[in-house]
Amino acid sequence: MTWLEAIILGIVQGLTEFLPISSSAHLLIVGQLFFDGRDPGAAFTAVSQIGTEMAVVVYFAKDIGRIISKWFRAFAGKVPQSDPDVRMGWMVIVGSIPIGVLGLLFEDAIDSGLRNLWITATMLAGVALVLFIADRRAKNERTLDQLTWRHAISLGLWQALALIPGVSRSGATISGGLLMGYRREAAARYAFLLAVPAVLASGFYKLKDIGDDATAAWGPTILATAIAFVIGYAVIAWLLRYVATHTFTIFVVYRLVLAGVLVVLLATGTIAAT
Repeated sequence: MTWLEAIILGIVQGLTEFLPISSSAHLLIVGQLFFDGRDPGAAFTAVSQIGTEMAVVVYFAKDIGRIISKWFRAFAGKVPQSDPDVRMGWMVIVGSIPIGVLGLLFEDAIDSGLRNLWITATMLAGVALVLFIADRRAKNERTLDQLTWRHAISLGLWQALALIPGVSRSGATISGGLLMGYRREAAARYAFLLAVPAVLASGFYKLKDIGDDATAAWGPTILATAIAFVIGYAVIAWLLRYVATHTFTIFVVYRLVLAGVLVVLLATGTIAAT
């Protein structure tokens, strides 16, 4: 991977991680189109996501710091377990279990077979329809204070679908939240918080593969991660303002168009499926 490729992929990662359009799909497609058909690799994708998740940590620093502080203080009996921040800490932990377990169980498939672009195109279109239905049926009533244990586990399962390129971590989790009656901004906010443990754990776990993978050397990977952090931070701020007053229709249309273009490129042999 060259330095220029790293810059481009870092920009792509930062722009697409939090929008419900699948960052992993975009990294795969850009790699095929512009980098001689080379897949940036699962290790590069996971590690570059550390940058965007650190943007979440910085953006929600006060909230995350308060949640962690109260969560630990609750063990000392200084804060009741019923405190909203303590409950949120538990909700994030419980919601993170499905993707952790499934990620380890299906690691080989995630790193290889599921990165087939025909699967990516199918997921882009399929989740677009799910997001469309969820958005249209959204009651926009529940807030995060009303998050239940059952919903936390369910949303964790929705997030786990993002192990398949083309799904979108935020797109899946937000869709699940909308179908459960949560407000758009509440679903997006929880999606961001829920992603932090899973993405950071995955990224740091995959650090061992950087350098061994010919497409992901240390220098370019670090550069891409830093760029993803800066751009990702700006995207978080924009998306939270956007979803407060808009539907997800623009992202549904984008996903369907991208899926259609990808199918044409694959069918004509312009790019390879793997």
